[in-house]
Amino acid sequence: MAKEKKGGKRMSKKQLAERLEAFFTSQPDREISLRDIFRNLHLDTHPLKMLAIDILEEMSWDDFLAKTSETSFKLNQGGQVLEGTFIRKSNGKNSFIPDEGEKPIFVSERNSKFALSGDRVKVSLMARRPKHIREAQVIEIIKRAKDTFVGRLRVDRDIAFLVTQENLFVQDIIIPKKKLKGGKTDDKAVVKVTQWPDEGHKNMVGEVIDILGVTGENNAEMHAILAQYNLPYKYPKAVEDAAEKISGEVTAQDLAEREDFRDVWTCTIDPKDAKDFDDALSIRRLPNKLWEVGVHIADVSHYVTEGSIIDKEAQKRATSVYLVDRTIPMLPEKLCNYVCSLRPDEEKLCFSVIFHLDEDAEIRHYRIVHTVIKSNRRYAYEEVQQLLEDNGVIDGTETPAPPAPKGGYRGENAEQLIALDKLAKCLRSKRFKNGSIKFEGEELHFDVDEEGKPTRCYFKRSKDANKLIEEFMLLANRTVAEDIGKVKKGQKAKTLPYRIHDNPDPTKLEELREFIVKFGYKLKTAGTKGETARSLNKLMDDVDGKREQKLVQSVALRAMMKAKYSVHNIGHFGLAFDYYTHFTSPIRRYPDTMVHRLLTRYQQGGRSANERYYEDLCKHSSEMEQIAANAERDSIKYKMVEFMGEHIGEEYDAHISGIQSYGIYCEIDENHCEGLISMRDLDNDYYDFDERNYCLRGRRHHNKYQLGDPIRIKVVRANIERRQLDFILVKDKPKK
Repeated sequence: MAKEKKGGKRMSKKQLAERLEAFFTSQPDREISLRDIFRNLHLDTHPLKMLAIDILEEMSWDDFLAKTSETSFKLNQGGQVLEGTFIRKSNGKNSFIPDEGEKPIFVSERNSKFALSGDRVKVSLMARRPKHIREAQVIEIIKRAKDTFVGRLRVDRDIAFLVTQENLFVQDIIIPKKKLKGGKTDDKAVVKVTQWPDEGHKNMVGEVIDILGVTGENNAEMHAILAQYNLPYKYPKAVEDAAEKISGEVTAQDLAEREDFRDVWTCTIDPKDAKDFDDALSIRRLPNKLWEVGVHIADVSHYVTEGSIIDKEAQKRATSVYLVDRTIPMLPEKLCNYVCSLRPDEEKLCFSVIFHLDEDAEIRHYRIVHTVIKSNRRYAYEEVQQLLEDNGVIDGTETPAPPAPKGGYRGENAEQLIALDKLAKCLRSKRFKNGSIKFEGEELHFDVDEEGKPTRCYFKRSKDANKLIEEFMLLANRTVAEDIGKVKKGQKAKTLPYRIHDNPDPTKLEELREFIVKFGYKLKTAGTKGETARSLNKLMDDVDGKREQKLVQSVALRAMMKAKYSVHNIGHFGLAFDYYTHFTSPIRRYPDTMVHRLLTRYQQGGRSANERYYEDLCKHSSEMEQIAANAERDSIKYKMVEFMGEHIGEEYDAHISGIQSYGIYCEIDENHCEGLISMRDLDNDYYDFDERNYCLRGRRHHNKYQLGDPIRIKVVRANIERRQLDFILVKDKPKK
């Protein structure tokens, strides 16, 4: 056996294994990196380091250690029985995710105990066979994640079934004919499981609780997407009735208790099809040559009192859901589109942040106050954008607006809008200088006809008019968070729901750094988070307009953590803000309503709110935000497949947008619709999947398909039910 020196002596594999075992046993709760292991055990030669890595991998394989990342390990203290979440896959590769944050463990179908995705389960670890992966078997289903499912009915002579879109069940759900609720074959239905599988029988039995319509009909499909995520597709009548009783009239008492901004020029700027206007901007010159800018937000909490029937429904929903052809509002229509909406020429109650800004958008003074406003004008983004461009404000620049020409600016209220744009550009420039990340994506949009059928598919980029609103909303959110969160040393800040964004995943950031070296780019991953952010911004600038831009942006985004709500503030990495919250959209986000209520409470001298209660609400809001995003994405997928179904056989230029072991995803350049080229439809070769470098490599011909590569495709299938597009290669452009 090869031996290595240790402090002048030779060290065998057995000796090194014993030292490693003692090292981990002495600090059982610590996650230890390879660098720390090498330093602490004085492994300073390359052969010793390689030998240690081999031993660590074996210890991980034998479950003595848990591998927490590609370069870190910790002592595995878990027993043979673990609790966690079950994830079911249609290909049978089910997995169990332990609560302790360990890597997923494989569960075969025969050992699943009929658990479904999201179920909370208890598993027993199985004895590992040589050269086989770690396996577990479900021994108890602690809690079912859901008991209602959406699918297509199949009604036979004697029995009926529900066929789900996910196709995740070994057997379809059986429905007794007397429990069909009038449903027929090909109807989309919501079914509640009344009997789960057990050792005695393998089928689930259920009953229809709602018929959504015929498969393929727009309303049925949109409602099916909502029902699939347990999102509401109807508004409770009792809640709507309660909303109808709210008049929205501004009373003399309201005027006496609030600052009056009705005579200050104010406008809203929103998408052209928007109906719920929850934010407005006012602007006027002050005698001291400062600008007064008011960020006025609909005062939802004035109308929706805590604990009311409307509040309970809003809290449960936590967010509005935006599908392609409709909005599922958090609040009843009477409130979101009328009473609270900041409609032009109507007196409205607001909660406002009033800023005094100099010409460089430096804040000289601010106050957070309840107000009454009267919007002078409702603008669509396109109108403001055209006005800015007509007056020489070039889209995409960070430079301030030019001085007014001799004849004055062109367009109604142009002076006010251009002043707002100039201040917004100053704010934006400073934000990026301080380390805010420049991720500017494109949004896929559809024009749909009266039946909901997509007639046009296109993508939108954010322009100056959008960025104008964005900057002032960011400023208001940050200011509110700082007002509560920044306290003198030794004092404790009062409870507030923050919008937090953790630092990037270090392992994925390192993978990004190694990956972009191939293209000649650099990334600083060590140092402060500000230095990391500025390095990421330089990378985004360097790749702008280059062939590999989408590829690098995609890999960089995967290193980012998800933003969420919490009363425990850690700052917002993406925005480079130490304090940030959501204050500006209470019509469509429940956390904003929570913030409004707490601000009012604290302004009136109230004590800090219950931290645990608000943390639970934050967690619920974060979860509902993710569910709403998934539903929105599914509606886009459905419309994408429906739209491309009219273009079967047509060819398009595209680029590779995803790499998986079963094929490559391609996004059409013209309209951003995405489809799959299955592995079986690639050329005559066997491909290896290189997950780390986001590519497939052919063994015989050495062709390579990599994320971001240009490609020519033909649309061959559009499966509406599975929401899946299938492409084939037309012009093979692999790199060698």
